[in-house]
Amino acid sequence: MLENEDQRLFDSVQEQNLNRQYWLLANCIEIGLAKGPVSFDKYLLWALNHVAVANISQFGGRFRKEPIYVGRHVPPHFNDVDDWMDRFISTVQENWFIWSPTELAAYGLWRMNWIHPFVEGNGRTARAICYFLLCVRVGLLLPGRRILPERIRENRKGYEAALAAADRAWSDGHLDFSEMENYLAELVMAQLADSVPMKG
Repeated sequence: MLENEDQRLFDSVQEQNLNRQYWLLANCIEIGLAKGPVSFDKYLLWALNHVAVANISQFGGRFRKEPIYVGRHVPPHFNDVDDWMDRFISTVQENWFIWSPTELAAYGLWRMNWIHPFVEGNGRTARAICYFLLCVRVGLLLPGRRILPERIRENRKGYEAALAAADRAWSDGHLDFSEMENYLAELVMAQLADSVPMKG
């Protein structure tokens, strides 16, 4: 694996991939603004994941066919990934006009991480999807010097706590991602505030 062979090169490739993923994401948001909820599908997810892990993983843009473990979280069996992803996409589309933009984004961010459908790049893809859902649901590409996916990466403690809270609720038989929504709402407000030029 490239990361074990040449850390400097790996870091460079990963940074370039993130830049390419951002431009693809901006293009996807533009399409989403024109097409609405039907623009959220597995092809969008595959494309965003493929770009995120290009030259890092050979299985980019394909749902995993092997077990994977994430800390204490054990994602669904790989044989069930396709079904879980169909349910995930349907839930997003069915609640598109019912949930608020931050609710939709919070659900997308948590559920993608819970399913962990890819071998590599799940977090990067989940953060991109989160921003896609937020912007398309709001109706514009939100301004800001540092966008939401970057802010999530910088505030991992709150991110991981919100994921764990939603996981616990799901294990107890409840769908509750309110802590994730509150976490995202604060970051979105910070992004928007950062987009306003300071008055001297």
